[in-house]
Amino acid sequence: MRHVAPAERVDGEVTVPGDKSISHRALILGALATGRSYVGNLSPAADVESTAACLRACGGAVRPFGDGRASLDGAGMGRTLRSPDAVLDCGNSGSTMRMLAGVLAGHDLNATLDGDPSLRRRPMARVADPLRRMGAQIDTGYDGRPPITVQGRDVLRAIEYVAPVASAQLKSAVLLAGLAADGPTTVVEPAPTRDHTERMLRMCGVEVSVGAGRITLTPAPLQPFGMRVPGDLSSAAFFLALAAARRGWRVTCPNVTLNPGRTGILDALRAMGASITVEEGEAAGGVEPAGAVTVEGGELRGTTIDGDLIPRCIDELPVLAVLATQAHGTTHIRDAAELRVKESDRIAAVAEGLLAMGAECEELPDGLVITGPTRLQPAAVDSHGDHRLAMAWGVAGSLALPGAGVTVIDGAEAVAVSYPGFFDDLAQLTTGTLPLAR
Repeated sequence: MRHVAPAERVDGEVTVPGDKSISHRALILGALATGRSYVGNLSPAADVESTAACLRACGGAVRPFGDGRASLDGAGMGRTLRSPDAVLDCGNSGSTMRMLAGVLAGHDLNATLDGDPSLRRRPMARVADPLRRMGAQIDTGYDGRPPITVQGRDVLRAIEYVAPVASAQLKSAVLLAGLAADGPTTVVEPAPTRDHTERMLRMCGVEVSVGAGRITLTPAPLQPFGMRVPGDLSSAAFFLALAAARRGWRVTCPNVTLNPGRTGILDALRAMGASITVEEGEAAGGVEPAGAVTVEGGELRGTTIDGDLIPRCIDELPVLAVLATQAHGTTHIRDAAELRVKESDRIAAVAEGLLAMGAECEELPDGLVITGPTRLQPAAVDSHGDHRLAMAWGVAGSLALPGAGVTVIDGAEAVAVSYPGFFDDLAQLTTGTLPLAR
């Protein structure tokens, strides 16, 4: 449980932890490359530690050195990993389960991947189906949910797979399995998703071509690499959205990923009327764009968030819904049914929390309709064990009416999944103890 008081002023610079999505992939590719790789600024998220622990349980040489640094030694795809002695615990991490299913499918081993009750509710048939087509034996639990059991093979069949949903995790699972295929593997996406896997595979010397919604990987040995992971824009989004809510408020987040598949949050904030400055820096690993982002608040207006923008800001939709309560007019969030099968049913949970805080909010099958502006009332809200909701309620509590009490967040400890220090950084930002933004 966490108590969040309304903020009177927001002006500071927040250095967020290393990007969670990139950290997962750096660990996986480093463990599979032939030789030693070095990674710095790894995310401290519990999800990323789940990936590291599962790799170690399968014989992967993942050696941490503290302060987010690690070295990884691999013998190549198909030769690095072995059958684990016990069930692989993916914790709350869908990224771990889905991407490792693809990796393990390309090794001659047996493994079962399981997770916590939240992860056990998430759909895994979408990953199992293409891996079966590639020749691996994959079993899932009831209704295509976890656990997943993998009987892999050293050589898989190359396929062309038309993905039923826009999912970077699904795409990555098939591409990672494609490293062990007998020819080029193609994934056809219904809409563009974040392309960290494609960029980092190229960093490792693998040919990946992209065009007209088609991603084709030609299998090749992975070369070792060195990489400092940029900051997590999805974590920064909560502070950036908070800054956008009031004229005169400002937040800078230095050295965050600027991958185009992740910057939908910035497009949405611009559409709502926030002022955004981006200073590009050096690309991480030579492939991942990064830089500083500053957001200054103004008079916000309602907007529509839908279509191809949804996959580019899917993780940030809860905090965008909170911000919409501060905008003049109506905000429509559509085409986001995927939110119902995240760590929680985020559509239902966001609507529940916003209504508890006095907002005007309508729940749709695939999104939300929010009309503002509303001065939120402090209230008791529930994270439902979902890290993104816990952080969104932290922002909502900061925007609540001063003098009316505090917002009480049940299950606030869920932030450890992606950003263990979130509430400490939020408290410092809203009390003026963080460095002033430039």
